[in-house]
Amino acid sequence: MFRVLFYRPEIPPNTGNAIRLSANTGVELHLVEPLGFAFEDKHLRRAGLDYHDLAHVRVHPDLASAWEALLPANVYAFTAHAKRWYTDVAYQSGDVLMFGPESVGLPPEVLAAPEITDSVKLPMRPGSRSLNLANTTSIAIYEAWRQHGFAFSG
Repeated sequence: MFRVLFYRPEIPPNTGNAIRLSANTGVELHLVEPLGFAFEDKHLRRAGLDYHDLAHVRVHPDLASAWEALLPANVYAFTAHAKRWYTDVAYQSGDVLMFGPESVGLPPEVLAAPEITDSVKLPMRPGSRSLNLANTTSIAIYEAWRQHGFAFSG
């Protein structure tokens, strides 16, 4: 299946919703610290409801540790500044879909990292700054999963 990487997420309900997404689609959710919340946060727990035990979530102390756990793999960085559409990618099982913090997105040094295979974006109306992290993640995961006939591998 696919893997989602949140680089320094800030808003608990977004990560809670990603935990629910992980449980319901089988994707792994990887989080890079520092996190903008504690796992005991009531908003995180509420958004994830009773899915925490059904999801595969791993927290990494830094990006180097995340790369060590996730690579080798294709890594697609989602950013509003990309030239390529997210639908132009032929996703493969094991690919990593990477998203940045809600307030600023992925920083330039992360987008330029050699581990990044490509940067992709979702369409938005002109003048729009960004989409919600949990919504963007859902759209991306369902496109990758759709390309594989919604096969479930565990």
